[in-house]
Amino acid sequence: MAGHSQFKNIMHRKGRQDAMRSKLFSKLAREITVAAKLGTPDPAMNPRLRLAVQAAKAESMPKDNIQRAINKASGGDAENYEEVRYEGYGPGGVALIVEVLTDNRNRSASNVRAAFTKAGGALGETGSVSFMWDRAGEITYPVSAGDADKVMEAAIEAGADDVESDDEEGHTIYCAFDAIGDVSKALEAALGEAASVKAIWKPQNNVPVDEERAQSLMKLVATLEDDDDVQNVYANFEVDEATLAKLSAA
Repeated sequence: MAGHSQFKNIMHRKGRQDAMRSKLFSKLAREITVAAKLGTPDPAMNPRLRLAVQAAKAESMPKDNIQRAINKASGGDAENYEEVRYEGYGPGGVALIVEVLTDNRNRSASNVRAAFTKAGGALGETGSVSFMWDRAGEITYPVSAGDADKVMEAAIEAGADDVESDDEEGHTIYCAFDAIGDVSKALEAALGEAASVKAIWKPQNNVPVDEERAQSLMKLVATLEDDDDVQNVYANFEVDEATLAKLSAA
């Protein structure tokens, strides 16, 4: 099982998501504004904006906030954000990809580097770890969408590549990056509206880590995600069930 997604669930259960809701909405709004500015303000005609709006809705971001973020793209007060991807290694040789939207590259680079260094890791050059990942689409559905067989059948029909189903967490469907739009539309026709639809970095292999390194990685990911400029963090590690149970209870 992928460690990063497991830790996401742990942090959510501990209430971290609620504590960071304002910061989360700010990051979602930034992505919406950038997407609208780079293309058209119509989600139906702008795939990146459509994904950004879907991600915002999945986090229960109010419609008014979403519309303001879209409108901001055509206003004169919209900041110019630069997309930057940082890559490096954390504790235990775990690879991380950090996606940033920033109006100050030097500030972002300094903050990301400091987080890696404090955790005992190190930043690498662009491309130093991304070759171990695939750019992919990730579509999630709640348990209520149906059982594993039903979702698997719908995913195959839609042209998806893989499905992971969990009795508690729901269903996660993966597809090729350039097929996100078509696959998500086909799944919506079969299963209803998805909980989330987004582009991700999917690791080709995961690195097993022990409890000590798992805690260090969890702290590193949390520190990075707490930075206003950081949009997404991906890490290629996995944790055994016993360690995961300890971390969940801590």
